[in-house]
Amino acid sequence: MRGRYKIIISCEHGGNRVPPEYRGLFRGQHSILQSHRGWDRGALDLARTLAAKIRAPLFFSETTRLLVDLNRSLHHRNLFSEFTRNSNTELKTEILERHYHPYRDKLENEIRKLLSKKYTVLHFSVHSFTPKLGQELRRADIGLLYDPRRKGERILCHHLRNIFTDAASNLLVRRNYPYRGTADGFTAYFRKRCGERQYLGIEIEINQKHVHGHHARWAQLQKQIINAMEITIRETVNCTERLC
Repeated sequence: MRGRYKIIISCEHGGNRVPPEYRGLFRGQHSILQSHRGWDRGALDLARTLAAKIRAPLFFSETTRLLVDLNRSLHHRNLFSEFTRNSNTELKTEILERHYHPYRDKLENEIRKLLSKKYTVLHFSVHSFTPKLGQELRRADIGLLYDPRRKGERILCHHLRNIFTDAASNLLVRRNYPYRGTADGFTAYFRKRCGERQYLGIEIEINQKHVHGHHARWAQLQKQIINAMEITIRETVNCTERLC
């Protein structure tokens, strides 16, 4: 690491809003839009609280991922959902120009600006996951996704997991679960363009069982996550020689 760092928080799947001009594509799909496929329930709540607490800029979208998935690369087969992928080229290009590129360009420009000022960027991308996918029961409360080949990300997640475990032994925190941290996503996109001394990208995944109908439990979990991240940033990130 280069001695100075800046933290950025993002939330790509923060809502299930359908822009008025595309509502015809989703007629009769209210239940799907409300499901985990339409958005990451609770993720934006956590991202906003975290950004305010640690005084970091927040980049977010409340447009449903079923219009276009902001966390996917242009080549990914799930960039468009079944509701949009069979649209004509003109409409898909319009969706990209109105929603995909503006969001990603804004975040990328901010990271580029910080890198040009010789900061190391710590990017926390906040998501949530459904407790059960098909027949699979997801056995974790929190997932930390990272690239294990990058020393800084590996140390950061190891330390963060230990802090969670010490502070809340009832929580099961797993690394690179329920997805691989190296899979296609916005953090993986930046890793390909930034060295590990420039950029550390961590995806935080929260089990949606903590969000559904349990306000007090969800509020407590947010507090635990934020406290753990504050300790991690203070004790680990400031020890720059340990990260890279």
